[in-house]
Amino acid sequence: MNMISPVADVDALCRKAIQFLDAGRPGAARPLVAAARALKADPAQIALLEVRLALADDNAEQALALLDPAITAAPQDARLRICRAEVRQRLGDWPGAADDAAEAVTLDPANPEAKARLGTALLELGHLTDAIVCLDEALAAAPALTFCRAALARALELTGNIDTALRVLIDGIRLRPGQTALINASITMVIRCRDFAAAAELAQQARTSGSANAETFVLMGHALTRLDRHQDAALAWQEALKLAPEDPHIRHLARGTSPSGAMTRTPAAFVRQAFDQYAAHYDRHARNVEYAVPTIIASAIARHPVLSAGNHLGPVLDLGCGTGLAANALQEHRLAPITGIDIAPAMLAEARAKHLYADLVEADIIDFLATSETQWPVIIAADALCYFGGLTDLLSNIRQGLTPDGWFIFSIETLLPDHDGSVPGNGSWALQPEGR
Repeated sequence: MNMISPVADVDALCRKAIQFLDAGRPGAARPLVAAARALKADPAQIALLEVRLALADDNAEQALALLDPAITAAPQDARLRICRAEVRQRLGDWPGAADDAAEAVTLDPANPEAKARLGTALLELGHLTDAIVCLDEALAAAPALTFCRAALARALELTGNIDTALRVLIDGIRLRPGQTALINASITMVIRCRDFAAAAELAQQARTSGSANAETFVLMGHALTRLDRHQDAALAWQEALKLAPEDPHIRHLARGTSPSGAMTRTPAAFVRQAFDQYAAHYDRHARNVEYAVPTIIASAIARHPVLSAGNHLGPVLDLGCGTGLAANALQEHRLAPITGIDIAPAMLAEARAKHLYADLVEADIIDFLATSETQWPVIIAADALCYFGGLTDLLSNIRQGLTPDGWFIFSIETLLPDHDGSVPGNGSWALQPEGR
């Protein structure tokens, strides 16, 4: 009589579930995980599988709720710490991710994923030197760890080591051809170096090899636009739209063949989606890149004669207020009350938590200015006008919202010449990468 080991059955169920999850088939894995749970498999292993199912459903909060008790029950299990670091990264909790990853490295110093997760978190927290050390060690032990390679390239780029960063990406593509994430990171980096011909060639190679996704075609379109190949760019953006028809950014790009066409501003849906996704780590990113626009605006407004005379000035309207970085920079001056306008509710939630504003309004800038009857002695717009094309109509609306001697202080982006010396766009404005 043959005896079947329950332990062997459980191990086989878990292995098969992992195979299905790795193949992107969570529906097939789910009943196997349930069966393994019923057979009382290792609780940590079951937790890891259930977390992967939750992440497959795009439910990081549920994944975190599963991991917390699992780690309490098995605090020495490095796998659980690594997993929670990944989940916290998805939720934008970079300090928490760093803590978990550091604990995992302590528990299992030879584990490359633990070091990679720690390096990725340190990168987001702005500790570039330590991040590069961790990521480099992880990649040496596990060269095929794609997310680690992409993070190391980004860290190297931020420290100015562009050539090394690009080599890290290219080496990864050679090691594992068809890795779309690495291909897109390479194209993005080449675009930032303003070598648009090389970027277009990399995108075309990905297209030919079948490795291109919607993002690849978006990047191809940007590169081709800078090469004055507007018709080809439009075709690339149409390809992107076929792959991601619900993406407002791609719909925005696919509307025309050049920035001088019918498109006059970035669609509100794109701006809202982009900044809602960005809100949780916007301030940290601004610190990492030493974002200076709010400080420059505060320095400019300090020259206002009312403030120079030692008097109070206000009210102030902050257009596209975001998380409140500009309002925070204005705190050293006698400016109040401040009203903030933004289209992204998640950004407004971050601003609200700072208690800097007398009022925060979720609205489109144009709509707000068209309906508001208030006149303001000061209006500011930090990095908001880059989502409009021609500014004539917008400036006219702002002028109507200013008192006769009011000040409007705003930032715009310089139109940089391309590699051949030509200035993109229609001479007045141009569509930049990422839809700005």
